[in-house]
Amino acid sequence: MAWDLFLWIISFVISLALVASVFYQVICLTDLEADHMNPFETSTCINRLVLPEFILQGSLCLLFLLTWHWFFFLVSLPVTCYHAMLYNKRRHLIDVTEVFRGIDFEKKLRFTKLGFYISLFILVVFRLTLSVVYSLTEDDDLFHLF
Repeated sequence: MAWDLFLWIISFVISLALVASVFYQVICLTDLEADHMNPFETSTCINRLVLPEFILQGSLCLLFLLTWHWFFFLVSLPVTCYHAMLYNKRRHLIDVTEVFRGIDFEKKLRFTKLGFYISLFILVVFRLTLSVVYSLTEDDDLFHLF
């Protein structure tokens, strides 16, 4: 049961990092739309976070697969496949010259991903809490033996 708790702590940290990353990307796009940032700064800030986001999402999906948490694996699999498709088609980075044309689509995409990651984060927090409660009740039984 200690491994299960360790899994959910790792999942909590990765999910929190994914939520923070996408939230920062939304803020950058909103600042570009409001003319607080120029297109070069925005694309640089977002593009430097894209690959780490893809790697974290893929590792989280792989972690769920390897630990046989099928529900969480199946929930995170479509986003992982979408990220793989974007990477294979070389459409994962924002182009500086095209950023204003696709700002509405990019914002909708980031808001959708933010909603997904927040939902996943809530599920992971629930399972982390459940795992902590189970591990504490098992430890109490061990103290009664001695």
